[in-house]
Amino acid sequence: MISCGQSSEVSGLKRLSKLSKLLSESSGITQLKLNTFWLINDSGNSNELFQIDASGTIIQVVAVTNAFNIDWEDLASDGDSRLFIGDFGNNHNDRKDLAIYSVDTKDIKNNRVKASKISFFYEDQHQFPPKKKKRNYDVEAFFYHNEHFYLFTKNRSSDFDGTTKLYCLPAIPGSQKAKLVGSFKTCVNEKKCKVTAADINHQGNKAVLLMHDKLLVFSEFSVDDFFSGKVKEVKLHHNSQKEAVCFGLDGKLYITDEHIKKTGGNLYQLSL
Repeated sequence: MISCGQSSEVSGLKRLSKLSKLLSESSGITQLKLNTFWLINDSGNSNELFQIDASGTIIQVVAVTNAFNIDWEDLASDGDSRLFIGDFGNNHNDRKDLAIYSVDTKDIKNNRVKASKISFFYEDQHQFPPKKKKRNYDVEAFFYHNEHFYLFTKNRSSDFDGTTKLYCLPAIPGSQKAKLVGSFKTCVNEKKCKVTAADINHQGNKAVLLMHDKLLVFSEFSVDDFFSGKVKEVKLHHNSQKEAVCFGLDGKLYITDEHIKKTGGNLYQLSL
């Protein structure tokens, strides 16, 4: 296990736009083309993909006709035309129907598209749910890299210590085993240290983990051992329910938060 002895720096988080009320529970964001983004909502919402521009205006809403939004928690892409929907929210650590849906945007017709499904299970989970102190199988963060998915857990154990576990599985339709390949201690404040989103840049040499008021930036790692290199904490000096992050094609980070009462529901930009 690797712990966080990271350096720290202050950020310049810039609010770009207010999101539509249709995206009040945005949980994933990614970019395939400059100046436009794809977003999803989390559990209890429709099985739809939303394409927006930087002003927050919705360009199109696409129904994924053969998928149900049990708990969509993050969105990734292959940098070309494919989107990956992470249906792996698992608050109670008792799900046996975890899935990632693959959608090719080239197949969208009349605002509808079908997805292929990757079902998976965690190689080290044997109880559903496990004991409360072992509940570290909820995931809200992942990305696609070198034909694999990398998943980071949102620790919900009763003795929270900030540990996020890293799993890897091949991006191949069918049933796959998610292998435990690493872990990292973020920080020990349970309210602010849970991982809610992740992404890797288009060059594959920098990865980020998002929390409500900070980011962890990993660089100079070996191949896909993301915790092996340097880590830097970026303080956002802004606390909200941030649930989505992506690297844009311009190298900047884009973040959304959920709309709760009179706060959140925005699209932000951050230059690292």
